[in-house]
Amino acid sequence: MNEVDYQAAREAGALHRATVPHVVSARFIRARRAIHVTLSNGVEMSVPVDLLQGLQGASLNDLAKIEMTPLGNGLHWPCLDADVLVEGLIHDIYGSRSWMAAQMGCAGGSSASNAKAAAGMVPRAVGRKR
Repeated sequence: MNEVDYQAAREAGALHRATVPHVVSARFIRARRAIHVTLSNGVEMSVPVDLLQGLQGASLNDLAKIEMTPLGNGLHWPCLDADVLVEGLIHDIYGSRSWMAAQMGCAGGSSASNAKAAAGMVPRAVGRKR
């Protein structure tokens, strides 16, 4: 990489940092089992850790050991080898696409309704092609 490329990369990084929110502080709130994050644009948010992929069921001590990535675009829990992207938190994305789909499936599959109960009572032969 030459000096021109290096300078261009630094300028692009500075622009990105100035325009895209990044973490300026993060802490674990034990009583609520939540992380509280403050972003560079002043936004503060708290998210229950059990909603986040890789953090469900983790010990309070492991959850309290949060590191911010050098660019502030993510959080890392070294004891759990877990990472969360800030952009995901902003957009309510708490894990990988497949993990989120599995979570949605668990929630949907566990719901009960009269229609589901009735559907379970229908004999199999009713839906068969003849």
